[in-house]
Amino acid sequence: MSDDNKKNYITPSGLEKLKAELKDLIHVERPQLVKTVAWAASNGDRSENADYIYGKRRLREIDRRSAFLTNKIEEALVVDPKTVRSDKVVFGATITVSDENGETKIFQIVGDDEIDAAKGRVSWKSPVARALLGKKVGDEVNIHRPKGEWSVEILSVEFK
Repeated sequence: MSDDNKKNYITPSGLEKLKAELKDLIHVERPQLVKTVAWAASNGDRSENADYIYGKRRLREIDRRSAFLTNKIEEALVVDPKTVRSDKVVFGATITVSDENGETKIFQIVGDDEIDAAKGRVSWKSPVARALLGKKVGDEVNIHRPKGEWSVEILSVEFK
């Protein structure tokens, strides 16, 4: 894996979502769960106490997720698409393409933690983004997908 693949590019809104999830885990969900586990532990035999067993397991999951999110946030390289000035497709770009059937699709190149296929938000590491990165309006691009080649023309590149 190249050093570039280790980078955690993210938009400001994506970073805020990670921070909100971490805050909720640490300040809301974990404290409530600690109370439940303490209550369950006070009930005696822990070996068959479902609340205790589940609670401890969930606490471990929360702690792992919190560590993961903390690392992602610390390693984040924030790129605000509104401040990018480029005529080429780069991280944060919103690209409109048209295929050979005249159908248009819109993609935004985002970080791994912001992917939403239904909204056209694709990771900068995805085959679609890799094919589009560095291209300009008017360029013909062949995108390698699992279901085969897809040829598109770039109609617009925006940063919003």
